Amino acid sequence: MIEVQNLVKYYGDAPAVSGISFSVQPGEVVGLLGPNGAGKSTTQRILTGYIPFTSGLVKTAGIPVREDPLAARQQIGYLSENNPLYESLGVWECLELYCGFRHIPVEERQKRIDTVTAQCALEDVVSKDVSELSKGYRQRLGLALAILHDPAILILDEPTSSLDPIQQKEVRRLILALKQKKTVLLSTHILSEAQKLCDRIYIIHQGKIIAQGTVEELESQAKNDFVFYIRLKGPQKEIMPALQALPGLKKAEYSDEKEPGCPGFLITSHTDLRLPLFEMSSKRTWPIMELKQQSATLDDIFHSLTEKQMKQLDFEP
Repeated sequence: MIEVQNLVKYYGDAPAVSGISFSVQPGEVVGLLGPNGAGKSTTQRILTGYIPFTSGLVKTAGIPVREDPLAARQQIGYLSENNPLYESLGVWECLELYCGFRHIPVEERQKRIDTVTAQCALEDVVSKDVSELSKGYRQRLGLALAILHDPAILILDEPTSSLDPIQQKEVRRLILALKQKKTVLLSTHILSEAQKLCDRIYIIHQGKIIAQGTVEELESQAKNDFVFYIRLKGPQKEIMPALQALPGLKKAEYSDEKEPGCPGFLITSHTDLRLPLFEMSSKRTWPIMELKQQSATLDDIFHSLTEKQMKQLDFEP
């Protein structure tokens, strides 16, 4: 449904996208994951035909975007990061206006509005003004406007940005429901969001794709760090320096205190630290209350892969 080959985009002399290639198949939710400024939004705006590109091939639903941008746009529903809405209109009026923008026949408009308000759970606010909506409902309205013309492809730019945890959960549930009939490409810098929503992930750094695959495949591409959770009975302010002195340690951070006087820590290391941890706890008489090895998080994977990329470019991570 989406095909991108050797895409390049320059703003003046500065490259925003540097020869990336990827594809999204029907029925997939694929994520573009990276920090702000990595090239995610630029790539999505190119796909929607809103901005031109310097070179490469871009197709949506088999339609070359450069040769026929209007036909390509008809296949796409787009939710931008800032989600601009007509504040002076009511929710129903906004949906009616967009029906006109999308050339939906007059006799079909009420049916389409009823369908998308049900899909996006807007029934309770359809008679309200847009200016009265909470951030969560505003995002639902943005999604409703994006799917109003029943496009085959959804392109979502930071769809849960600035939402609270409950609103994020609601929008994620909606996206997963839409996946049943749509192909979805979303960008995010929220690692947990990509993990929960995406079938596959492309990690973008400085305009380049540095890794791709499922979460499991990305775990295998990251360097083989060990990640442990340990809970010790002892003083937190003394345990942390002792952990930081362990050989091969990359990172140690406080996690929780499930029992009084028994703080838990997450530690990442280049080597297996189970024996050094046992020796440390014995020497300091800090009993180990819990010790388990964990899978690397997407956060760990992202930082590991970007460190690799920086070293290849002779930069300090």
